[in-house]
Amino acid sequence: MSRISGFFGGRSKSQSELFAAGMARLMAAGKARSFGFPSGALATAGAGNLEIAQESGCVAVVDGVFYNPTELAGDAGRGPAHQLIATYRQRGFADALKCINGDFSVALFDEQSGTLWLGRDRIGVRPLYYYTRSGVFAFASRPRALRSLPGVSHDVNRRHVAVFAGSHYRYIDNAPDESPFADIRQLPAASFLQWKGETVLVSRYWSLDEQPEWTDSEAVLAERYRELLLNAVGDRLKASHKPVFTLSGGMDSSSVLASAVQLTGARQEAVSSVYADKTYDESDDIRGFVTEKVRRWQPIPIEDFDLFDVVRQMVRAHDEPVATATWLSHFLLTKSVAEQGYDVVFGGLGGDELNAGEYEYFVFNFADLRHRGLHADLDHEISTWAKHHDHPIYRKHRDAAMGHLARLAGNTTGEVLVDCERLSRYYPAVKASYYDLRGFQPVLDHPFSSWLKNRTYQDIFRETAPCCLRAEDRNCEAAGLGHADPFFDYRLVEFMFRVPGSMKIRDGVTKRLLREAMKGILPEETRTRIKKTGWNAPAHIWFNGPAVEQLLDLVHSQSFRERGIYDVAEVVRLIEEHRSIVKSGAAQDNHMMFLWQLLNVELWFQEVVDRVPELVAA
Repeated sequence: MSRISGFFGGRSKSQSELFAAGMARLMAAGKARSFGFPSGALATAGAGNLEIAQESGCVAVVDGVFYNPTELAGDAGRGPAHQLIATYRQRGFADALKCINGDFSVALFDEQSGTLWLGRDRIGVRPLYYYTRSGVFAFASRPRALRSLPGVSHDVNRRHVAVFAGSHYRYIDNAPDESPFADIRQLPAASFLQWKGETVLVSRYWSLDEQPEWTDSEAVLAERYRELLLNAVGDRLKASHKPVFTLSGGMDSSSVLASAVQLTGARQEAVSSVYADKTYDESDDIRGFVTEKVRRWQPIPIEDFDLFDVVRQMVRAHDEPVATATWLSHFLLTKSVAEQGYDVVFGGLGGDELNAGEYEYFVFNFADLRHRGLHADLDHEISTWAKHHDHPIYRKHRDAAMGHLARLAGNTTGEVLVDCERLSRYYPAVKASYYDLRGFQPVLDHPFSSWLKNRTYQDIFRETAPCCLRAEDRNCEAAGLGHADPFFDYRLVEFMFRVPGSMKIRDGVTKRLLREAMKGILPEETRTRIKKTGWNAPAHIWFNGPAVEQLLDLVHSQSFRERGIYDVAEVVRLIEEHRSIVKSGAAQDNHMMFLWQLLNVELWFQEVVDRVPELVAA
């Protein structure tokens, strides 16, 4: 894996190249390469192949992978940077990006026109940030590099920090062009940027729009789905040398691994996070699958670690607080994987969003059925939802379904409402003098006439996917690994947004079309399993015992109080209440997610915000 950077507006070619190369070295260990020219410089650094090219009056750098090199202009054997230039010369920059199927962030400088172009893949698998002020423009794969430049403010983005500190993790990426730092912007997914002189223009080159739903039979669509998923997995296998597959007990990661077995005719190697606490441990569900499809399975026990020390390592690797505790398990897992010589980690991200796999998607399917006047179907779906998915805390019955509909589904066709309870539950913990969260109004997009599709779209571009993709990228990069998520192949995404809701949720069972597509590929035990544990971690246990005392010491420290973010008395109350809930074993919602976010915010300030990085010289 490599990282890319660029600097424009320096007083000399050598200064620009010094800044660009220094930023690249701040982000990635290994070698670095750069090209300078009178107006600026581009650079890349990393342990693998460095994708940088200069030809035809252009310089280009690429972080990521192009999965369809034979469909692009130029010689595929010369690498993505050469192909980006060749395709740009044929089609222009935006159309060149439309031709690429890949996970990438790229930059291209056209010396003839004096124009810099930046681009990011359709889903946002690879990151890209930029800074501009007073004739200076710089970009980098990570905020860390930009923070090292002279003139860049050390201030944080208070809105971002407050939302992370006192709201739900789903809302931290609601503004896709922001970063945690006041002066640093993020290029959104599926977008490109043009910089010339002092003018910055950001536009989209790809979007998901309302299209007629498929009218083919479920059998026909399942066959098409199978072909698309196998193709997506196959393309990513070609780009790896020694892949390893993360494996949970669910459909998504299992489908990716089983597809690889189908394509290669060989069992694959897999790793899983496992826990002594059985709340989120999926070992029992995994074992049957392993017997049929896995050559070597490594269960990685997530235990006996120093919570504070690991979170410190993570925020340094991420440049920002980490969204959920699940990614601590992934962080430790990737460290183990890297030590064994694997190069690419395959995962199932995107499967829940595309296949309506999250529990809350039931509500939006109910809204679609009600809108279409399918009242008998609605009654049936509510009944089977309650039958299959009742929970001692989150009960499932008709009154609950109607309550969820009133709270989350607006009266306008397709209108998804903000979950105000989830959004504001911890607002009292954040001081209004730091940032008044009561004025925070999340943006909800409604490009479709379906509630279910709009909820899915929101998750992919503003809620669940952005923070997960960023965490996966940083964890893998820190371990020197690549990563691949075949469900986020844009062709599969486009296909699934035209699949009727009845082929996603039916009879109280999610992922119906995926289940049909995986007949003969997935073991029946896995393919037909209805129960969903969910990819999570037992952070309720982590924030217990000695860790609680450490957390209380942190909260009572002078530095914590002086930041002025949290209401200390309210935070202490939540910590004590969490400890009481866990100790009692009561079937009651605890505060583990809030405590995870609290710890990440404070350690991020200590390890990142309060320590400005210095440019790395050649």
